[in-house]
Amino acid sequence: MPASVSALKTKPATQHEAPLIAETLAGFAAELADGDIPEEVRRRAPYLMLDAVGIALASTGFEFAHRTINAIAGLAGEGDGAVIGASLRLPMRDAAFLNGFLIHGLDFDDTHSGGIVHATSSVFPTALAVAARTRASGRELVTAYVAGIEAAARLGAVAQGGFHQVGFHPTGLVGAFACAIVAGKLMGLTQQQLTMAQGIALSLGAGSLEFLEDGAWNKRMHPGWAAVSGITAATLAQSGFVGARRAYEGRFGLYASHLGEQYDPANLSLATEGLGRVWELMQVAVKPFPICHFTHACADAAIALAEEGLDPASIEHVRALVPAEVVKTVCEPVANKRRPANEYDAKFSIPFIVAASLVRRRFTLAELEPETLGDAAILALADRIEYEVDPDSGFPRHYSGEVIVRTRDGRTLRRREAINRGSGDRPLSGDDIVAKYRTNAGRVLSAGHAERIRALVLGIETIADARDLADGLRRA
Repeated sequence: MPASVSALKTKPATQHEAPLIAETLAGFAAELADGDIPEEVRRRAPYLMLDAVGIALASTGFEFAHRTINAIAGLAGEGDGAVIGASLRLPMRDAAFLNGFLIHGLDFDDTHSGGIVHATSSVFPTALAVAARTRASGRELVTAYVAGIEAAARLGAVAQGGFHQVGFHPTGLVGAFACAIVAGKLMGLTQQQLTMAQGIALSLGAGSLEFLEDGAWNKRMHPGWAAVSGITAATLAQSGFVGARRAYEGRFGLYASHLGEQYDPANLSLATEGLGRVWELMQVAVKPFPICHFTHACADAAIALAEEGLDPASIEHVRALVPAEVVKTVCEPVANKRRPANEYDAKFSIPFIVAASLVRRRFTLAELEPETLGDAAILALADRIEYEVDPDSGFPRHYSGEVIVRTRDGRTLRRREAINRGSGDRPLSGDDIVAKYRTNAGRVLSAGHAERIRALVLGIETIADARDLADGLRRA
């Protein structure tokens, strides 16, 4: 472990008091130097950023983006912050909000599997906005981004999937703390100030899962709001605002207040375990499908069965095996899941996704268009799809799944995906990510413009002024 990372400057603990999580994370971030991060991590980080940029660009072609950009632009007024794929400039926090919104808009962005958190969609917009304001280098931006990913992954892991069980979206909750760390590092905050920033973020993070009931747009704004919260918290801390010290362990800290009976204090150690030694960024999963990550294994399994020659008309019944922890998110209520109200609703529906994958032999953005949502063959098949809890699930490290088909002539066909494609243990390559980026960016940009952005992002380590990166992501 690099000396600068291992020698964390934390408040001395008494015989009966362990170092506080916020202090430990603050010390890690404050002392983290560019050279402390392994080269494989630094090489992977720009690809995760490129993936995010491509999704944000694609999002600008949808109604939800147009309405939200118009609303925020009218509220905020002009500023110097850049919005990905847009020509307008907004105040820094508003630009960060929209960039987080656009990256998460299609639910196509990366996920840290163990933390069950979309970290890049909040951490990157924060790093981009603050680095541009402070005129940090691209290399400094990457270092702050990595610090945020490491914090978000670990803070999410403490919950062990519990946030979803009680109706909270961890991307909005833990994202606020991670963004406070990112913003604070780029602003040059001390360890004490970074500790305070996390305590302030305790009153700012938010994210309800109620959108699952009707496909509402709320989830899209969670990462952007986390960015706003983190930047606000760091700025207040820089000015001496006093935040709660026990942001995580406290009687009304993050976990006790949001997890209820799901809270296990024994898991608090996961918040700092391996910090500076194990790099969780390498476990960030890049999505091959524009749907909830919990559904990917079943989608891949269904596509594989279809590609082997399975005729959807011959299917009598389908069982989809999923981790117990994801049932509330992608399987229930069953009636709603079999008839998604809109494309966002469909992204969180095991019956619809498995049916569409079996019928279309793929799952792309086209499978979320209105004509697909109303496809009679897909909906009829969705009625014959049941879910079961997977007894051999690898959750949360792997979002495993299995599809078992019974045909009308009595055959049983099955396909299991024990490790979801794109996960840290089965990652998409850099070339795979570039191909995904080109498809997404190509929806709204010329090939030449898309290639200029690709080169800019993948060359981030050579950029002297992060404002050049931010400006390069705009649509002139």
